[in-house]
Amino acid sequence: MPDLLVKLYDLPDIVPHIQKLQEEGVHVRTSMAYEKHQVVQWVLANFGQGWASECDVSFSNSPITCFIATENARIVGFACYDSTAKNFFGPIGVAENCRNRNIGETLLLSCLKASASAGYRYSIIGGVESVEFYKKTAGAIEIPGSSPGIYGERLE
Repeated sequence: MPDLLVKLYDLPDIVPHIQKLQEEGVHVRTSMAYEKHQVVQWVLANFGQGWASECDVSFSNSPITCFIATENARIVGFACYDSTAKNFFGPIGVAENCRNRNIGETLLLSCLKASASAGYRYSIIGGVESVEFYKKTAGAIEIPGSSPGIYGERLE
């Protein structure tokens, strides 16, 4: 699974994505500190311990580097940046019953825009399985020779 590189100074406009979701009753925002236990538990239940650990780290950053998507006051998706490593995007996940609604794209672009606002000009998306999603949404390109990257020596 390769790493990808994204030019943060050349991202698509996020406003239409956010407006479309708001019309459907979905809100994307930065998570709040008091929500940490709920968000991490949701990630654990839906995506496993590894991603929950990375999500947990995002709450230690200032500002918090975890975005959530909510519908009817319930979490339907999340995305983090600067949690696995500095200037890395991920993980990201959307509830199975909420996929194909533009939620993942909006979470991705929200994190990338926040990274750009923090002063980064490029961002790395590590260990990608769905390369086409990132190419289409953010114009990502593959970093040659980047597999397995920082994920090469995992604990069992």
